Amino acid sequence: MTNSTLIKNEEIVNGNISIIPLGGLGEFGLNMMVYETENDIIVIDTGFMLPNADMPGVDLIFPDIHYLVERQDKVRGILLTHGHEDHIGALAYVLQQLDVPVYGTQLTLSIASGRLKEYGVLDKAELNIIAPGDNVSLGDFSAEFIHVTHSIPDSVAIALRTPVGVIVHTGDFKFDATPVDGKLSDIHTLARLGSEGVLLLLSDSTNANWPGQTPSERSIYDAIDSIFQKTEQKLFLCTFSSSIHRLQQFIDLAVKHRRLIAVTGRSLTNNVRITTELGHLKLNPDYLIDARDAAMFKPHEVVILSTGSQGEPRSAMALMALDNHPFLKVEPNDTVVISARIIPGNEKSIGNVINHLLRRGANIFHEKNANVHVSGHGSSEDLKLMLNLLKPKFFVPIHGEYQNLVRHAELAESVGIPSSNIKVAEDGELICLTSDSCEVFERQGRSGRVLVDGKPDIELEGIVLRDRIQLSQDGMVIPIIVLHSDGGAIATEPEIISRGFVYMDESEDLFTEAKEITRKVIENMSDEQKHETEIVQDAIRSALRKFFAKQMQRSPLVLPVVMRV
Repeated sequence: MTNSTLIKNEEIVNGNISIIPLGGLGEFGLNMMVYETENDIIVIDTGFMLPNADMPGVDLIFPDIHYLVERQDKVRGILLTHGHEDHIGALAYVLQQLDVPVYGTQLTLSIASGRLKEYGVLDKAELNIIAPGDNVSLGDFSAEFIHVTHSIPDSVAIALRTPVGVIVHTGDFKFDATPVDGKLSDIHTLARLGSEGVLLLLSDSTNANWPGQTPSERSIYDAIDSIFQKTEQKLFLCTFSSSIHRLQQFIDLAVKHRRLIAVTGRSLTNNVRITTELGHLKLNPDYLIDARDAAMFKPHEVVILSTGSQGEPRSAMALMALDNHPFLKVEPNDTVVISARIIPGNEKSIGNVINHLLRRGANIFHEKNANVHVSGHGSSEDLKLMLNLLKPKFFVPIHGEYQNLVRHAELAESVGIPSSNIKVAEDGELICLTSDSCEVFERQGRSGRVLVDGKPDIELEGIVLRDRIQLSQDGMVIPIIVLHSDGGAIATEPEIISRGFVYMDESEDLFTEAKEITRKVIENMSDEQKHETEIVQDAIRSALRKFFAKQMQRSPLVLPVVMRV
């Protein structure tokens, strides 16, 4: 339960730790956690979130970092757990406003560098490569990095040694007994920390509702192998660009079945290049061809690796589904494998892509009809193993919707952590930690999300988004009024333009009455009011919105235009 007492950061007692989730608690994505003492702040992860269908014109969603900007002289560093966009995607946005060092593994920082370069902050960024086992001192904090298995290499959990005790932040993880790269989670270090004493654990809750243990990444190999064997035409394999272990299996199977490999999609192309250069991806260059040359080979000789597993409108797979890709085509009896989890909110977009691919005559395999995807997040037994290894005094579930957090809290109680020591928090709240207490408070001050249209420096206000939603649902009406500049009398008959509201040619009576209402509004105003354009606009807007709501049960966006002659 959250303490209803409002608390300011300045009210923290000497020696306590303040933990503030700026994103990632109560949602998937946007992961960002702030740890603060009286003297120092460190940040773990800076993720973004993709918009859903209810956010027209929004390209990206970032955490609101106003809290950090106000205290930037205290921020000692940003620590990154791994290279997925929901953990590093907002880094460029953050570094545009904060000049602080960043710490991450080599692969994580290499992937992040592409976005930093795109937004012009790479040259000024202080990027520090760490490896599992390293320790970094940052003021009141000392961070130890611990290797964990996930769907991308170079993933780490972080153990923070603080003035009140050890805090472990897991990042994303699962316990994979047969990882593709052969690198197991460092259970020995986790157990050592547990024996030494962990004050607080914050652990990934993404799959808390899933029973059992998450299967190994290798568990899908046979199913994909079977698809290779049965496919006589082109084979398209679609996954997240950062699912490096998945890509390695695709590449190994392509070599096994003697198919050349084409890669399409900017992020996927970049990640294949980066991971190959760093040795995380084993790819014989003799098997790699330019995607533009794929049509030169027989269909059974080629496999295409593609982006677009979430139905993103401008992704390579979405373009191919609509036959709009500049040089790749999906043709009858081609096979498309969508090897990724359907992220909640993306069902419609993915469904549209699948429908269009079926219209092209393709054979489609995805997680609903074939064993072509396995999660990179631990299920309930993985989560209980992490709890038992670390044996924390206090526990806070992170990463996931509220139902995931609550279920993870129940799992923690099932392994013996007292319910009074388990705290479920959400974005923007304040977790106050001492050596013998952990409490969640409502926090005073600004928090929330930043909606971005185009680039990180173009932020949308909430009212702009509401207007866009209203436009998409109810359309707009533009009354045009011409007034005499001397006395403010109506100079010509009011005109009304409608877009996306009703068909004007079939609604003549409605708009005749709307014009009459507009005329009466102006005639009932004083001369002083008529000379104030904003007052005239507000009065017309209010009157017409009430009229349309009553007549049509709809509320179009009303944008009066007032001109003077």
